[in-house]
Amino acid sequence: MASKPREPLPDEAPHVLVVDDDRRLRDLLSRFLGENGYRITAAANAADASARLANLSFDALVLDVMMPGENGFDFARRLRTTSRVPILMLTARANAADRVTGLEIGADDYLPKPFEPRELLLRLGNILKRSPLSSPMSEAAARPDFVKFGQFIYWLDRGELRRGDETVRLTEREREILSLLASRQGEPVSRDELGGGEEGPANERTVDVQINRLRRKIERDPADPLLLQTVRSVGYRLVIDRA
Repeated sequence: MASKPREPLPDEAPHVLVVDDDRRLRDLLSRFLGENGYRITAAANAADASARLANLSFDALVLDVMMPGENGFDFARRLRTTSRVPILMLTARANAADRVTGLEIGADDYLPKPFEPRELLLRLGNILKRSPLSSPMSEAAARPDFVKFGQFIYWLDRGELRRGDETVRLTEREREILSLLASRQGEPVSRDELGGGEEGPANERTVDVQINRLRRKIERDPADPLLLQTVRSVGYRLVIDRA
């Protein structure tokens, strides 16, 4: 007996671009993610992916590293100059150096092959949850295009911090943290959430280091912060202008 056709996904379902030169894996990923609530577009290589990105908007990319032509690392590095779309990288090379390279480029997570499909689903869901650019529609509608604090304006859609006519240079992690703080409209954000959901003293210490670096860029006196404040026993909050 023929299987029942799957119900079409709603327009607000997350749209994911799967980029992998292995057609079999590409088809398997597309089918599996589609069965779990994602709208899927597939691309066989970086050039194909670039063409898709020029015409469509995506909530995340699942990107293979080892592809002919432009590899995944080079493609992700180029994409990060214009886009903040979350990237989950896949590779058959599971060594630590490759993982560090991917994260330094700006990938949000890194999954070695072979992997369990459910792990891919969980990792993809996690990067979408913590990405300010991939919020549910109801939250996105309530989020402003920018926030003001002190002498600064931060544009959430493009992750740009400006002081007057000057653009303040941010690292990828500083941009992620500032986007999350800005999207909360002055509400406290926990250290765990700022660290991507990971718990433990090492992660808290890393978040504190990033916060201190941000303070040096936006505070008149980083030792006595007025804009990026510590919330005792919770985390941090960005004091935004309400007017």
